[in-house]
Amino acid sequence: MEKENLTLQQKIMQMFICGFTVDNYHTNKYLLKMLENGLGGIIFFSHNIKSDIQFKRLIEDLNKDAMIPLFLSIDQEGGRVERTEKIHGGKKYLSAKFAYEMGLSFLQNQTKEIALELKQYGLNMNFAPVLDVNTNNNNPIIGERAFSSNTDEVINASKVVLKEYEKYGVIAVGKHFPGHGASNIDSHKALPVIDLSYEELKNTHIKPFKEAINMGIPAIMVAHVFYSALENNNIPASLSKKIITDILINELNFNGVIISDDMEMNAVKNFSRLDACIKAINAGITMFIFRNTTKDIYELIEGIEQAVKNGIIKEDTINVAIDKIYNLKYNYGIIR
Repeated sequence: MEKENLTLQQKIMQMFICGFTVDNYHTNKYLLKMLENGLGGIIFFSHNIKSDIQFKRLIEDLNKDAMIPLFLSIDQEGGRVERTEKIHGGKKYLSAKFAYEMGLSFLQNQTKEIALELKQYGLNMNFAPVLDVNTNNNNPIIGERAFSSNTDEVINASKVVLKEYEKYGVIAVGKHFPGHGASNIDSHKALPVIDLSYEELKNTHIKPFKEAINMGIPAIMVAHVFYSALENNNIPASLSKKIITDILINELNFNGVIISDDMEMNAVKNFSRLDACIKAINAGITMFIFRNTTKDIYELIEGIEQAVKNGIIKEDTINVAIDKIYNLKYNYGIIR
């Protein structure tokens, strides 16, 4: 369906990437309704992927039920974050750090293998590469998921990876802007606070994102982390206009799709779902990830629709998001 013909609710549906926990998603009436009314994408976790044949069939079924072709997405970084263990009987790929330490040609070949495997299943988006610089040795969430604790090494590795994803037609999503590498708390559990100066953030942690943007990275994920040098209010980057619009869009000239980290994480639990989404949309977020699709998520979309009708969110802001989503889907042949 052409974006000009979408209703307001369908436009908002396009801004959501949702997961599901049931074996047969047809039993989740809310997910089914969202697919039939313009859901933007699906995210798959290990519990959704049981075998090669089952996974391919699942993706075929989702494509049939979707009103608008979907972003079919996954966190397939390798190592600690790898979702295809049941297909391979365990981990198949190395984490970013260990793959990089094996050399750039190894990293290139592993990325090619991941990209081709994702394409073979019918996936078109990977929440990788991790562009964080792991400067805190006690970081509980990044660690070996980062290529290195050195900014230039992260940039060198990410250039190799981004070229491979582009070459094989997989949408790479760089994460977690503006850098999760200095944190000492897991944002799945609580809101991490990073007290580095703006100069250190810019020169160490933001730099790999800047280089990726210069290379044409199509999408970036924003962290649920509070950066005291960038934001006066005690809110995560994912809800911050200063970080998303002022820095990522205006300063770094990023015009692609901007995706929140999973909105089910505890780092954003201080806000109601609706309040968090309103803040994030007004800050410049294009799409949200919700790992579980429930009645609450369906009602959340209705709440956002009402917020637009009440003037709390400008409809122009929604239209900008839709333009970015449709452009990305056209560029990667998802919508033809």
